[in-house]
Amino acid sequence: MNTSFQRRFGNAHSLLGHLDANVISNLITTTADVVLVMDENGVIEDAAFANEELFNIGRAHWIGKPWGQTVTEESRVKVNALLRDMGADKGTKWRHLNQSADNGTDLPVSYSVITVPSGKTDGRVRALAFGRDLRPQVALQQKVVNAQRAMERDYWHLKNVETRYRLLFQVSSEALLILNADTEKLEDSNPAAFELLGGDLHKSSWSIASGLDKASSVALGKAFAELRASGQTAPVALTLPQGDIKVLAHISLFRQEKSAHFLVRLVPNQTRPAVSANNQTRQLLSEVMESAPDALVVTDLNGTVLSANRSFLQLAQVSNEALVQGEPLDRWLGRAGVDMKVLLSNLKQRDVVRLFATRMRGDLGSATEVEISAVSVSGGEQPCLGFTIRDISLRLGVEAKSSNDVFRSKGQMTELVGRVPLKDIVSETTDLIEQMCIEAALELTGDNRSSAAEMLGLSRQSLYVKLRRFGINVPDNEPEA
Repeated sequence: MNTSFQRRFGNAHSLLGHLDANVISNLITTTADVVLVMDENGVIEDAAFANEELFNIGRAHWIGKPWGQTVTEESRVKVNALLRDMGADKGTKWRHLNQSADNGTDLPVSYSVITVPSGKTDGRVRALAFGRDLRPQVALQQKVVNAQRAMERDYWHLKNVETRYRLLFQVSSEALLILNADTEKLEDSNPAAFELLGGDLHKSSWSIASGLDKASSVALGKAFAELRASGQTAPVALTLPQGDIKVLAHISLFRQEKSAHFLVRLVPNQTRPAVSANNQTRQLLSEVMESAPDALVVTDLNGTVLSANRSFLQLAQVSNEALVQGEPLDRWLGRAGVDMKVLLSNLKQRDVVRLFATRMRGDLGSATEVEISAVSVSGGEQPCLGFTIRDISLRLGVEAKSSNDVFRSKGQMTELVGRVPLKDIVSETTDLIEQMCIEAALELTGDNRSSAAEMLGLSRQSLYVKLRRFGINVPDNEPEA
C-alpha cells in the first residue's frame, strides 16, 4: 500500500472538473484572507479579500503594480524568492511578508504561491498568492511579550526587595527567628539569634520550646495560641538555660502564600526586679491612656504627631495610628496655621495651657467643638508636647440654649424698633459682636496681642485701634496705629 504524502485530491477531475469559474473563484477566496492573481512577472492583475477592511487597504493600491512594490523593503527579497521558487503545478512554502498600507502601518500576511495555466495557447502561466492575515497572531505575540516584560520587571523588583530585607535581617542586632506557625519548627534565623541560642539552632530537630525552661515553654505556647486566635499577643518573658539569660519575646504572625509563619524577636530583658513594679504601673497607665474617652496626643516640639490614642483617631476620622504619625497636629485643629501657633507660643512661655477652645476637623469632613489642655515635657530622652482634647459639642449645645446675656433678647430688640434707626441697631450689634470676638481672642491667647491679631486676621495696628475704641486697655509702650 502506497502511504506517501499526497497534497492533492485523488480524483480531482471527476469531483471538481465540472465547476465553472465563479464557483472556483469562491472556493479560492474562501480559503484565504487575501488572494492575489499575478502574471508570470509578478504584476498583480486582480485580488480578492475576505473582509471590507482588507479590501479598502489593498484593492486600490496593489492592483496593476508589481508585487514587490506593494510590500515593505525588507520583504522584497522574500517576494523575489517566492516568485523564483514557484513552478508549474508546484506550491511554495508559506512566507511572512509585510504589505504596505496607505495609513502608514504594515499589514503582516503569510503567503504561499502556486502557478496555474493562463488559459492561452502561448504557454504562459499565472501565479496565485494565498495570504493569511497575521494581525491577530501578531497582537497575541505582542501581548505575550508585554506580559513577559511585566513579569521580568516584577521579578527583579521582588528580588531587590528580598535583597534589602535579607540584608536587614542579617545585620539586625536583635535575635530574629522565623517559625512555621503550624509546626513551630525553625525556618530561618539571623546571626544574632545563632549567637544568643548557640550551635543547636542549626539542628533539624531544634524547636524554640526545646531551648526553654518549662515555665517559659508554657508561656510561649499560650502566646502562640493567642496569636493564632486573635492575631496579636503581648510580649512574653522567657528564660534561656544558656547562662540563665532572660529575654522578652515579641511575636508577630504573617502569611506567605498559603502558609502562616511566626516572626520572633528576642530582646534582652535587663529590667531589674526592683523597678519591675514601676514598669507594670507605667504599662497600666499606658493602657488607661489608650482607652481614655478624651483624645490624647503626643507630639514633638514642632507639633508633629508621635503617638495618639483611639479617641483621637475617632475625632480625626482615621483608621489607624500609622496614618497620623509624622503628620502635623495643625492638620486637624481649628484655623490652620493659627491655633497651633497660639498653643506652641503659650507652651514655650508657660509650659502649660488649659481649656483652649477650638474646633477639630476630621478627614471625612466632620467638625467638632473641643477644649485643649497641653503640657510641655522638657525632661527625658526626647522632649515632647502632650495634648488632651475633649469633645465639648454637647456642652456648648446646652449653653447656647440657656444663654441670654450675650446678645439682646428678641423683646429688647423689638423695643428699639421705631425709636432707633435700623442702621444704628445693626451698628450697635456689630460692635458688640466685634468686641466679644476681640475679648475672646485675648482670653484664648493669654492676652498675647500678636497672636490675637493673627487669630482674628487683623494687623497689630488695626487691633490696637479697636482696643482703644472699645475701652480695652493697651500698654503704653504699644505703637500707635
